[in-house]
Amino acid sequence: MRKNLVLAGGGHAHMMALAQLSRFVEKGYSVTVIGPSEYHYYSGMGPGMLGGTYAPEEIRFATKHLVEKNGGAFKLGSVVHIDAGTRTVHLDTGEAVCYDVLSCNLGSQVNRDIVTGDMKGVYTVKPIERLIAARTQILSVGKQKSIAVAIVGGGPSAVEIAGNIHRLVQSPGIQPAVIRILTRSTVMPHHPAGVRSRALASLKNRGIEILEDCRIQEIKTGLVVEPSGTRHTFDILFLATGVKPNPAFKRSGLQTGPDGGLLVNRYLQHKEHPEIFGGGDCIYFEDKPLDKVGVYAVRQNPVLLHNLMASLEGTQLIPFKPQEDYLLIFNLGDGTGIFHKRWIRFGGRLAFKIKDAVDRKFMRTFKAFET
Repeated sequence: MRKNLVLAGGGHAHMMALAQLSRFVEKGYSVTVIGPSEYHYYSGMGPGMLGGTYAPEEIRFATKHLVEKNGGAFKLGSVVHIDAGTRTVHLDTGEAVCYDVLSCNLGSQVNRDIVTGDMKGVYTVKPIERLIAARTQILSVGKQKSIAVAIVGGGPSAVEIAGNIHRLVQSPGIQPAVIRILTRSTVMPHHPAGVRSRALASLKNRGIEILEDCRIQEIKTGLVVEPSGTRHTFDILFLATGVKPNPAFKRSGLQTGPDGGLLVNRYLQHKEHPEIFGGGDCIYFEDKPLDKVGVYAVRQNPVLLHNLMASLEGTQLIPFKPQEDYLLIFNLGDGTGIFHKRWIRFGGRLAFKIKDAVDRKFMRTFKAFET
């Protein structure tokens, strides 16, 4: 009987496994890929797509097409429960998929607990499809009236979203917009002062308001309420309050880390169930907690590819060794960026050109497997 490999999620950490899926099929393994969409969007280019630098089709991979082209099966749906005892993955569609080896790349989600009303006019920064919908609404409403846009959060996502919205509302026929960042402390508080000062200067120079020391109590339809009673109105709001791992692992009773991510060892393998692997934002790396940045998911690609095949064949696994530092470049939306690696920091057009070149190369590399 053929062994079944299931890839839950088509995200960054699974890109090499998807690209080389035919290797598994040629060895006689059955491969099923589960995803909430037929496409996977590259989050690093999401803010740029919102601002109009990139079209949606430029920043996405055709997951379903790639899987079926290489002999696998694609299941459209989201994972709601993993039964490790019976080795079965349950989907929100009611379907169940059996596995011998399972790899999870379920990503992360933005906390929406402070939203007490409906989600009308409220957009989370993940999944990227929400940014596509937000872009459409901003362009539609912005032609009729001046709109108020609020971004809740102060991290890199909030900065990139604010800057790219400013670019978007410069589109012909769009009326002037008021853009406000509502943050608990300041923008990018966990980054070096040189990065933070550049971000602040860029936003303020374009008239983007930064309201610091905001304690958000709740978000209703069109209204942000602070405990003090202070209220902020909005037409469109973006939630950029940080991310948390997919809740499916806790719901399934699988051992997780403090943040709810699937607990994995240095082989990206679950400790209690060695036939389960994981990568990207949905895991908690036991040896060293990892920042929620895409570079780790990308670097986990070859390790997951090797270890999934090794697990199926009963051969030796290899460890994932996260780098001590990594490159970060932030897209400020106006053709400039902020470059940061170790002690090297600079802003301007060169920073964005480097980011654009790196991102486009990443897309070309994996899009090539679709043809």
